[in-house]
Amino acid sequence: MAEDIWRALALVLIIEGLLPALTPEAWREAMARLVNSDPRSIRLVGIASIIVGAVVFRMVTG
Repeated sequence: MAEDIWRALALVLIIEGLLPALTPEAWREAMARLVNSDPRSIRLVGIASIIVGAVVFRMVTG
């Protein structure tokens, strides 16, 4: 179980690092827009990410 959590964390770090590694300018612009965004909008994006992640996880694990 703990090994699976470490694998998941490693995958998150890999995926999170892709955009700044491949297109640093686009990443910088996205972060600048995020700083100026309404907290409610940021929260909604976070909730949507959680839901999509949970659905994909459920599909993958059966």
